[in-house]
Amino acid sequence: MAAAEEIRDEMLEEQIEAGPLPIERLEASGITSADISKLRENGYHTVEAVAMATKKDLIALKGISEAKADKLLAAASKLVPMGFQTATEFHQQRSDIIRVTTGSRELDKLLEGGLETGCITEIFGESRAGKSQFCHQLAVTCQLPIAQGGGEGKCLFIDTEGTFRPERLIAIAERYGLDGQEVLDNVAYARAYNSDHQTQLLMQAAAMMAESRYSLLIVDSATALYRTDYHGRGELAARQMHLGRFLRNLTRLADEFGVAVLVTNQVVAQVDGSMFTADPKKPIGGNIMSHASTVRLQFRKGRGETRICKVYQAPSLAEADATFGLYDDGIRDPRD
Repeated sequence: MAAAEEIRDEMLEEQIEAGPLPIERLEASGITSADISKLRENGYHTVEAVAMATKKDLIALKGISEAKADKLLAAASKLVPMGFQTATEFHQQRSDIIRVTTGSRELDKLLEGGLETGCITEIFGESRAGKSQFCHQLAVTCQLPIAQGGGEGKCLFIDTEGTFRPERLIAIAERYGLDGQEVLDNVAYARAYNSDHQTQLLMQAAAMMAESRYSLLIVDSATALYRTDYHGRGELAARQMHLGRFLRNLTRLADEFGVAVLVTNQVVAQVDGSMFTADPKKPIGGNIMSHASTVRLQFRKGRGETRICKVYQAPSLAEADATFGLYDDGIRDPRD
């Protein structure tokens, strides 16, 4: 049993070390260094990023013609598998996915091990439901070794509401026996001031992920700035289009670098004329947000410091609840 676990840990370490292919690998396929520089300037830092791009996106870059776009896509597709594979192969890949512990055994059990890497997890709920505290918790646990339920990587934290508090990270780090200063050094923080800036930060994030190992990207919250930058039904289509592009970029980063993406979302009262709705609040963002998030978790307040997490949407998780507590040293199972 111990030998099997050692082999699994070695495979996970190899997976981490392998990572995405640096974009310089395209030079061997006849792509010039000048074209590679253009790609890097526009946020393409890996071969995977080019392979996942559309021809339309590449042609939109200054200096990239239609012929060059075809050449880039052909070269990238030779290095990155983009075709069919057997369900057996995909099942093996799924079994190797790293999950980041939440700090609560009950919550980890609900999530089948913790926060899944390689996809977007959305948490939504009213104010003081514990969303930002959950983000602070994961910013620390993602740095733990894989054997301890971590992701062995750094954290990128995009803050749109001014709720980030580094002192919370230090308190949580002490609980795990980690050096507080090292934990802070491993968290790259940026405050976003508008929805355009929020999107621009993702380009910087891609460059940073190409240079160093990150296991988690947090956006707290993904939708707050859209509520203030766009007003009324007249701007609804433009808002949803912009939000859709932002979420698509998040999905690309999750696919490209294998990081866990954690976003928080706000709720709004449901005005549908029904007096018998079980929960009158719903997450904002509409279908755009719903389709982009692989896992959606609803947080709500319990008694005192306890909070309740419900699986709202997930392809492989049962619809169930788990209770956890918010304490000075982070998220734990509730204390009696």
